Amino acid sequence: MRILAWHVHGSWMTAFVHGPHDYLVPVTPDRGPYGRGRARTYDWPAGAREVAPERLRDEHVDVVVLQRPDELELARRWLGRDVPWVYVEHNTPPDVKTRHPMAGEGGPLVHVTHFNRLFWDNGDAATTVIEHGIPDPGMRYTGELPRAAAVINEPIRRTRVAGTDLLPLFAPVDVFGIGTETLENGQGDLPHDRMLTELARRRVYVHPYRWTSLGLSLLEAMALGMPVVAVASTEAGEAVPPEAGVLSTDPDRLAEAARQFAADPVLARHAGEAARAAALDRYGLDRFLADWDRLLKEVVR
Repeated sequence: MRILAWHVHGSWMTAFVHGPHDYLVPVTPDRGPYGRGRARTYDWPAGAREVAPERLRDEHVDVVVLQRPDELELARRWLGRDVPWVYVEHNTPPDVKTRHPMAGEGGPLVHVTHFNRLFWDNGDAATTVIEHGIPDPGMRYTGELPRAAAVINEPIRRTRVAGTDLLPLFAPVDVFGIGTETLENGQGDLPHDRMLTELARRRVYVHPYRWTSLGLSLLEAMALGMPVVAVASTEAGEAVPPEAGVLSTDPDRLAEAARQFAADPVLARHAGEAARAAALDRYGLDRFLADWDRLLKEVVR
């Protein structure tokens, strides 16, 4: 199967292009938002290849995987024809009254969490949930640094949504991601594999997000073997079992849990082992790719 999909979310797309298909990824000279091409900081297989928009009319495409509303019109213009499509919703809605922008377009909506499907107004659109999948990064946890770690892109702009204001509760905490160099302990946007290795050196992973679908960095940290301390909101309660860490809406309890893990490496390692087992069991790459294969075959038949 030949699939057209834009490079929007690096971790999700990395998992998606590990399937058995041919993946056409638009690329433009400026590598802007609608033409980023192949990822430069993730390891992608050869089956994902860059295609300039003006070349797409000459390509056979079986299905388009959309991730932003305006991609539907782009696909029609660049391909010069209608092609079956599905829309992936990565994000939570602004509020529970928000109607999904693709609800009336006639194609299926794929949510990455059950929370997303529950909270969006999907209208009469056909909806399904394909939960995240992650390539197994391996058990890298050392916990050698008795500090917390977090991954937050654009922490200043997304302050309360991402829980940036809660970070002082977990000090000392090192923060990774786009725009984190503006923070006192910001580590910057490292190449993905290097970031995972650096995360695994920290004793505990903190996930302070108040309102997010389900951060893939949380699942990756769990798969590394890290214990988790997370705000108990959105999908986190489904992803993190009690033996893998502490979830709470009480900031004091979260802060105390992070201190306990930092002070007790044995406790931290046991919780991290449970976190890794849970992440690989529910969010394994094989299950993710099999779910997508089933859906795409239904769409193109």
